[in-house]
Amino acid sequence: MEILRHAVVLVHLTGFAILFGAWVVEAIGQRRITRVMTWGMVIAAVAGLALAAPWGIEYSLNYTKLGVKLVVLLAIGALLGIGTGRQRKSGSVPPALFWSIGILTFLNAALAVLWR
Repeated sequence: MEILRHAVVLVHLTGFAILFGAWVVEAIGQRRITRVMTWGMVIAAVAGLALAAPWGIEYSLNYTKLGVKLVVLLAIGALLGIGTGRQRKSGSVPPALFWSIGILTFLNAALAVLWR
């Protein structure tokens, strides 16, 4: 069971890497929202929800931390949706919205690592 949980952690980290990596590429380039960012967020979200269940561990989970991370993830998803809609309508994404996606994604990773 521990190996399965570690595999889900790997998938979760891969989803984060896809989201943040795609954002960094676009931050250097055209500053637009891509489907790769959305897919990275979905992969990280599904794996994160699976990890929030207390299976395969012998310690208790920090549900306050998980709740905060879920709220940040929902904000990232909302910004991706709003940004995609604005990008279709006007052809560009407002800079504040684009930079907020990257900052919140980095914040979510920082919460995972630093909050013990």
